[in-house]
Amino acid sequence: MDSRRRFLTTGFALGAYAMPVTRWLAKPATAATPPITPANPGAGRVGKADLDGLWAASEEARVWDSRFGGGHWQSSSVTRCLQTQAAPLLRGTYTETVGRELFAATAELSRVVGWAAFDAGHHDVAQRHFIQALSLARAAGDIETGCYVLTTMALQTMLRGFPEQAADMAEGAYERARGHAAPRVLAFAKLAEARAHGRMKDRAAAGAALAQSELLLDAVRPGAHDPQHLAYFTPERLAADAIEIHRDLGQPQAALSWNRLAETMPAGRFTRAVGIRHAVLASSHTHAGDLDRALTTADHALGILSTVKSTRAHAYLHTVTADLQRWPREPRVRDFAVRVHTLVGSPNR
Repeated sequence: MDSRRRFLTTGFALGAYAMPVTRWLAKPATAATPPITPANPGAGRVGKADLDGLWAASEEARVWDSRFGGGHWQSSSVTRCLQTQAAPLLRGTYTETVGRELFAATAELSRVVGWAAFDAGHHDVAQRHFIQALSLARAAGDIETGCYVLTTMALQTMLRGFPEQAADMAEGAYERARGHAAPRVLAFAKLAEARAHGRMKDRAAAGAALAQSELLLDAVRPGAHDPQHLAYFTPERLAADAIEIHRDLGQPQAALSWNRLAETMPAGRFTRAVGIRHAVLASSHTHAGDLDRALTTADHALGILSTVKSTRAHAYLHTVTADLQRWPREPRVRDFAVRVHTLVGSPNR
C-alpha cells in the first residue's frame, strides 16, 4: 500500500479543483446567452471536417493510451492536435452550432491529454488540462461533457488519496447532469462514486452506487443518444472496476465473482485495463489467503503491465508486491518482487 500512497500524494493540489468544480456545479452551461462568438472573426471558417478531425484525434488517442499507457503524452499526436489544431480553430469563424461542438470536442481533447498525463504520473499537468476541459464544456453549454470531465476529475481525486472529496464530486456530477446526460455518462459518474465509497470502506454506499451504475448502463438503448467517446464503458468494464471496489471493501469472494463478468474484455484493445484487473484480482487472492492463485494471477498482470508505460498501472503491481508480504519467507514471493523491480522499477517517490 505504501507504493500506492507515494503515487497518490505527489504533485496534486486538491484545492485547485475547488473553484472550477463549484463554478460548474452552480452553472454548468454558459453558452446559451449570449451565443458563442469567435475571438477573431477574421480567422478561417470552421466546418464539419474540422470537428470530425478533432473527434477522430481523441478516439485515436484513447485507443493508444489504453494499449500502451500515457507515458508518451508529451509527444503524442493528441497533445499536438490540442496545441496546433484545436486552439487555432477556437479563434476561427463559426456558427453557434458549430461553436458549441468545437468547444465540446476541444474539451474532450483536453480531458484525454489530462488523463494520459495523470497515467504517466504528471499530476499537476493533468489537473490543468482537466480544469481547462471543464471550462470548455461550460463554454459549449454541454452539461453532458461537463459531467464526464468532472467524473474524470473525481477519479483522479480518488486515486490521489482523497476518496471523500471524490465521492462528493462524482455525486455532484451525476445530480447536476440528470435530465441532460445519456445513461452511459450517468452510469460512469455512479461507478466513480462507488469506487470512492469503496476506498472509504463504506459497503452500503458503494453497493448502492454500483447497483445504480448497473441499472443506468442497462438502460442504454440502440438508436438513442449515446456519446461514442464513452463507448468503452461496457458491462465488462464496470465489472472490472467492481473487482477493485470489493477488494477495497475487504470482500475478496465478491471480487472474484465479478471477475467472471470481466473476463471477456479484449486485452488487445484494453491492455492496461486488463493488466490492472489481473493485479487487483491477485490482491484479492492474497486477501482470501490463496498464495498459489495470487502468484499465478500476479505473474499474468506483470506480463501485461510490463508492456505499458503507465506509472498508475505499475503502482498496482507494487501494491500486489506489498500484499504478498503476508508470506515474507516464501521464495516465490521474493522472486516476484525482484521481477517487478527489474521490469517496471521501484515505486515512484
